[in-house]
Amino acid sequence: MSHDDTESEVIDEVNAIREKIAGSRGSFRDQHFLDQLAQQIADAPHLGRLTIAQALVDDLRGYAATPRLAAVKEHINEGRDQRIFSLFDASYFPSLSLDYLTYETLPTNPHLATRYASPTMPVNITSGSTGFDSRVVVALFPENHIDGIQQGDDLIFYFINKFVERHNRITRKMIDAVMGEGSFPLLRGVDDRTVEQASSWWVRLHEYHHRQGDMPIPEYLPIKKLKPLAGLEELRVDVSAMLVCLDDPHLPAEQARLAYEYILAERLLRYAVEGIPRPNYDAVASQLLFNYLSGHGGIELRGGLIHVHPRLPAVLAQFLGEIERIEQRVHTKPAEEVQQDLFAFTNQYTDYDPDAKDYRHIPFFAEVKQRLGV
Repeated sequence: MSHDDTESEVIDEVNAIREKIAGSRGSFRDQHFLDQLAQQIADAPHLGRLTIAQALVDDLRGYAATPRLAAVKEHINEGRDQRIFSLFDASYFPSLSLDYLTYETLPTNPHLATRYASPTMPVNITSGSTGFDSRVVVALFPENHIDGIQQGDDLIFYFINKFVERHNRITRKMIDAVMGEGSFPLLRGVDDRTVEQASSWWVRLHEYHHRQGDMPIPEYLPIKKLKPLAGLEELRVDVSAMLVCLDDPHLPAEQARLAYEYILAERLLRYAVEGIPRPNYDAVASQLLFNYLSGHGGIELRGGLIHVHPRLPAVLAQFLGEIERIEQRVHTKPAEEVQQDLFAFTNQYTDYDPDAKDYRHIPFFAEVKQRLGV
């Protein structure tokens, strides 16, 4: 039997067990349930022979005594065989439960990987069980496992082939439909391999910058976890990433400029329509970015098109500076007071509906979403 046939058999066995435990999410931390699940995995003819499956069996059987999937995460972090298999429970990835995938790693620029180091793994999924079919599962974080734990060396996976598909399905259509002439000159018409590279750059810079600044994640996650501040944090790290692409002389200039255009397009355009009709934190962030850039001369909505002003990079730097000045106050003020200052900054550039207790979307993007069917 070939390697591909073996993987197919493994995935079939995983999907069969998934079906058996469907509806049992409430029991995912019950030891009796975990013991039964471990036995089903061990008994599966192909799955049960895999080293990572044996690691999960050991972790599940000992979960009550040690509620951490230590063996599974060690296997994953060491990249022993480019397989991921675990029991997942993440509210924002509801399709995941008992799931399995294989992946291939992607090349990266050596300077990028060392200067902006983080436990980030940009990969392409090569095969996977049903849970990973969902479009929303574009990443996998250590806390998505049932133990809910992220430690400093735990790898964070981004599924870059899903980024490419998403860019082609949504962002590329929006660039053609809503951007003025001369905008995103490097990004228009690029092939999938180029988008793949830009995506890999983005996720590395994104995770690096979460861990930088005066209020880094995860230390200040309790302060930033509410929707508007989660959106502001996403903007903080992505604007930081854009400015690295523009300013770091040790990165290859054209690749860096293209990555800048890619991050900006995804953040400004795609997230803006994906959050309609009820904006999620990424959509709130896009609304905040759009309104800030419009209000400070970085972009202009004219004739139904978004026109980019040459001073846009300077406006992005100004935006980041405002956030950083607020976060610096955490050294002299209680974090809860700084949280209110961040709220106040966010509310200057977003449209909050106090009756609905939620944020309104930007009408321009609602029309674009309907017109393009994205």
